[in-house]
Amino acid sequence: MARTEYYDDPAAPEPNHLVVAASAVVTDEEGRILLQRRRDNDLWALPGGGMGMTDSLPGTAVREVREETGLTVEITGLVGIYTDPRHVIAYSDGEVRRQFNVCFTARVTGGELTISDESTELRFIHPDDLADIPMHHTQRLRIQHFLDHRERPYLG
Repeated sequence: MARTEYYDDPAAPEPNHLVVAASAVVTDEEGRILLQRRRDNDLWALPGGGMGMTDSLPGTAVREVREETGLTVEITGLVGIYTDPRHVIAYSDGEVRRQFNVCFTARVTGGELTISDESTELRFIHPDDLADIPMHHTQRLRIQHFLDHRERPYLG
């Protein structure tokens, strides 16, 4: 299924779903950030996804990281809450999302990097190399907030 992300675009379709989601900035011992190259739009992104009815938000982040990367993680903090209504995600099946995303920090506790059916590549990327990586600016914003070592989580 293809995915198109819009931001502040008057041509974006009207959302027909509100999805609560969690993502995680997972770092390794060298300070590199785990990113996946998404199969649905070929852009790099933090691992994450929608919350199920039996999930907690931190539990969603842990589950999504495991499903999408093969790694087991422990949540260590909060980067921020991202609810910008100008960000719309349209899928080829007709779903058009407005997403409510809570982004956590996490550290690896086990597992092995394994590509899922949602990604084509997984990499830990040094922050200095992020400028050359194709990704949606909403992902860059989360990563930048993490790299800024903000005193308080982003609320927006």
